[in-house]
Amino acid sequence: MSANPIQAAAPVTRHQPVKAKEPLPARIAVLVPCYNEEAAIRGVIRDFRDALPDAKIYIYDNNSRDRTVEVAREEGAIVRTEPLQGKGNVVRRMFADIDADVYVLVDGDNTYDAASAPAMVEALLKNRLDMVTGRRVTDIKAAYRPGHRFGNQLLTGIVARIFGSRVKDMLSGYRVFSRRFVKSFPALSAGFEIETELTIHALELRMPIVEVSTPYRDRPVGSVSKLNTFRDGFRILRIIIMLIKEERPFQFFSLLFALLVALSVVLGIPVVNEFLQTGLVPRLPTAVLATGTMLLAFLSLFCGLVLDTVTLGRREAKRMRYLDIPAPGDEN
Repeated sequence: MSANPIQAAAPVTRHQPVKAKEPLPARIAVLVPCYNEEAAIRGVIRDFRDALPDAKIYIYDNNSRDRTVEVAREEGAIVRTEPLQGKGNVVRRMFADIDADVYVLVDGDNTYDAASAPAMVEALLKNRLDMVTGRRVTDIKAAYRPGHRFGNQLLTGIVARIFGSRVKDMLSGYRVFSRRFVKSFPALSAGFEIETELTIHALELRMPIVEVSTPYRDRPVGSVSKLNTFRDGFRILRIIIMLIKEERPFQFFSLLFALLVALSVVLGIPVVNEFLQTGLVPRLPTAVLATGTMLLAFLSLFCGLVLDTVTLGRREAKRMRYLDIPAPGDEN
């Protein structure tokens, strides 16, 4: 929150979404996490009811202090609450509680285009995908601020380099999921970093995914963004590092190994040179530090090797859990 969309398992419409011509053969749940969205939530509910008339719309309130809950009930949405603060906590609760075939996750700020939803759902079902991401397209600077755009590109680039370059808008809050994705997703994040975790989960298990370009607009009058560019950016960066350590331990600890070896060499070269010239080691503390650093470097390398084997076992277990759930379309 790039110009070419990622490659999908099958061709999908990229630009102007086209609504499905007939009712979609699936139980669809629209999931809307909300915090103080009184000014926007009415429009979200009405737009998605028009776009997906057969879907159930769930509003999960996250301790709002305004009339978000009252407005949502007035509009006939199914309203529930999650007391643990943070979007990640809300998404975890929604994924656990709601049973459907297709899940449409969208922010409650009315910035995403509901008219794109039928085509996104149809793409997921027709191509048997697990995640369709709405890649934001807008010329409105206030809607997609330069700082947010740069941060998204930077963080998406880091993830692409480590986990694969199949995603261009990693921080989009507009996604459609299959049941097998939702029910196999561990959901460990608490806040806005949930989008990063969703993306890396799909990339790590090599799920069939695609991005579809969708219009993106500014918030309605009276609605205020809860995203802090620097605070939430650092939280997202932190979870990326944590997920690299968890999912790519050999790469993580190999980098640490290289840094420690470099430090040990820098500390040790003067000590070795002096020993070769005089036969003495007057700087004994530096020699001990260099030796200890080199030992830590090799310990880090061996930790990476061991944890890489453990991670492979965890990945296989997650993959088997994922495969236990029918693919989109198999239920019908």
